Amino acid sequence: MKRRRYVVLDVFTDRAFAGNPLAVVLDAEGLTTAEMQTIAREFNLSETVFVFPAARPTHSAALRIFTPGRELPFAGHPTVGTAVLLAEERFGEPEDGIDAMVVMEETVGAIRAAVRLTPGAATYAEFDAPRLPAPILGDMPGKGAIADALGLDAADIGFENHVPARFDAGVPFAFVPVADLDAIGRARLDPRLWGAAFGEEEAFSVFVYCRETVRHDAAFHARMFDHGFGIGEDPATGSAAAAFAGVVTRFDAPTEGLHRLTIEQGFEMGRPSLIDLTLEIEKTLLVALRIGGSAVRIAEGELASPV
Repeated sequence: MKRRRYVVLDVFTDRAFAGNPLAVVLDAEGLTTAEMQTIAREFNLSETVFVFPAARPTHSAALRIFTPGRELPFAGHPTVGTAVLLAEERFGEPEDGIDAMVVMEETVGAIRAAVRLTPGAATYAEFDAPRLPAPILGDMPGKGAIADALGLDAADIGFENHVPARFDAGVPFAFVPVADLDAIGRARLDPRLWGAAFGEEEAFSVFVYCRETVRHDAAFHARMFDHGFGIGEDPATGSAAAAFAGVVTRFDAPTEGLHRLTIEQGFEMGRPSLIDLTLEIEKTLLVALRIGGSAVRIAEGELASPV
């Protein structure tokens, strides 16, 4: 029976028992898709990563990412957490700070992550998003239908010039702006009404956000309600943050240059998370984006099952 080592990390946080938990199985060779899905259901975290040898010798590893319900082509907190773990596995606990590059092969493509290892501090990773966000064509449901599906009033939907929209940067999401922290705190997704409003084929998971924040250094406060991943609500969603860059570009029209924003998420779940989103704008167009955050190890062990 092969014993497979795993590590659990909290991601998008610099302290334990916050952020978004992630399981990483480091010895995944020989596992079938069905077995990986079974293991992901056993961990029952928002995502579990399985690490394989890279196809290219210059790359660090190949990854497959599973929620308890299905496989994903890309996800942000697994990318950050696995980059941190691979760098720590390679360099250990250095006496001096180290900047490292980790290249991971995901289904969506090869992803480069810059990792900063600092003695006495949580390791930080920032990756180049594999795709720029693209708008998803088609009309959004009306404010009333969206509000009903979220347990809100129609007046709660939208702020400034922000209106509901859909974007995809590897995983599609619906984005719903709400008035303030009070409204986002009251939000509760009804999957039946959400599916009825969109049609089940288009009822993507929903990223609800507002401009009002808990922390003074955050630009947006957010919650992500699952529709189809099997996780309910997610405390930190890097793939949604990548797609959210399309929302920021469309509605806030950032000026030429680099713009670094922090998104706070997971506060209502007692899992405060901070996601760094960097946009590069040229001639009003988004030309590149990066997602970053810290991660800390929580547990290590071995899978002793027959798989």
